Amino acid sequence: MARQWGEGHSTSILCVGAAGGPEGLLASGSEGGEVTVWNQEGTIVGHLTLPGEEDNTSVVFSPAASGLLYVSHGETVSVLDPRNLKGAVEEFQGAGEEEINALALNETGSALAVADDSGAVRVLELPGGKVCRTLRRHTNICSSVAFRPHRPNNLVSAGLDMQVMLWGLQKTRPLWTLNLQEVAEEEEEHQQRAGQLFNPPLAHCVSVASCGNVLACAAEDGRVHLMRIGSGSKLEQQGAVKAHSQGASQAHFVSFLSHQYWLATGGNDGQVALWDLSQDPVVAPEGKAKPRVMAAHRRKVKGKAKAKQQSQDKARNPSKVEPDKEEAEREGEEEEAAGTEEVLKSGPKLRISHGNKVNWVCPAVLKGEPSLVVADQSSSLTVYSLSGL
Repeated sequence: MARQWGEGHSTSILCVGAAGGPEGLLASGSEGGEVTVWNQEGTIVGHLTLPGEEDNTSVVFSPAASGLLYVSHGETVSVLDPRNLKGAVEEFQGAGEEEINALALNETGSALAVADDSGAVRVLELPGGKVCRTLRRHTNICSSVAFRPHRPNNLVSAGLDMQVMLWGLQKTRPLWTLNLQEVAEEEEEHQQRAGQLFNPPLAHCVSVASCGNVLACAAEDGRVHLMRIGSGSKLEQQGAVKAHSQGASQAHFVSFLSHQYWLATGGNDGQVALWDLSQDPVVAPEGKAKPRVMAAHRRKVKGKAKAKQQSQDKARNPSKVEPDKEEAEREGEEEEAAGTEEVLKSGPKLRISHGNKVNWVCPAVLKGEPSLVVADQSSSLTVYSLSGL
């Protein structure tokens, strides 16, 4: 059942954030610098248009102080008191080298990560906003950033250079980098059909599960790319879920359902989906599931073994070769079909035809009810209940 929260904005809403706790507020930011704070019933408790009227690209509540809300607009981060929305309590001007796209706070609220159009990620000490680290490795716009829970010195960034990076803040180079384009090209070698086209996997939104070891990244190829971090912060496993028929713009882990591996996604296809990733090969502990990224490799190895057997058979009995070749092709098609079936089985637990291109998806508990708050190109928010899951 969908509910509309209206009259809080006059322009398209670009971002939404939720404060924790049973009485937690919500905040939304839109084009033209409008910030609105809502209570859990959807009643407006504060509204403000920031000076300069630049688009608000990210709104984040402090996990440590209920009276602090961080909003990015242009190259500036404004610190607001959501309970008294009269003006900025503090401003970090020039927090971004260029226009800021995303903000992230660590669990203690002592560090703010800022991702901007230059591709840089700056880390600001709080309070005060002093820049303590500048991380430069993205070669295009850095679109999203997230701290790892339980690892206050680790953060993840993603950008339009199609790269996902894990950083340790002690150093200014990433611990590892995953190039989504290279991953997609490897998969296409095994799966591409004649005439099939893929959008480039520009990385739009990255999220980290509450365990701190599983990442999800929504990309322009319609997929949500999954990564598991192992011991020593190494990239242990990666895979992907075909989530949307057009670009996937949003991916957020939901921490308040039956386990920590529920993921909410939104896309340019106007769809919102909820996924149970607990049995996904990337997420499941070793032994419970075979890694999906190895499936193509297993087929390749089996093909080589079959070719070797055929060459031996050919020396003994030339007439047997063609049937074996046909059998090998048939087996390959069956294996591929089984792989396709596996993807279909792991579809979303809930798919909502929202109708409009999704700008933001924010999981929230509203009056005890698990919910998704969705912003699109309109000036209203839509709230979907997840009760019953």
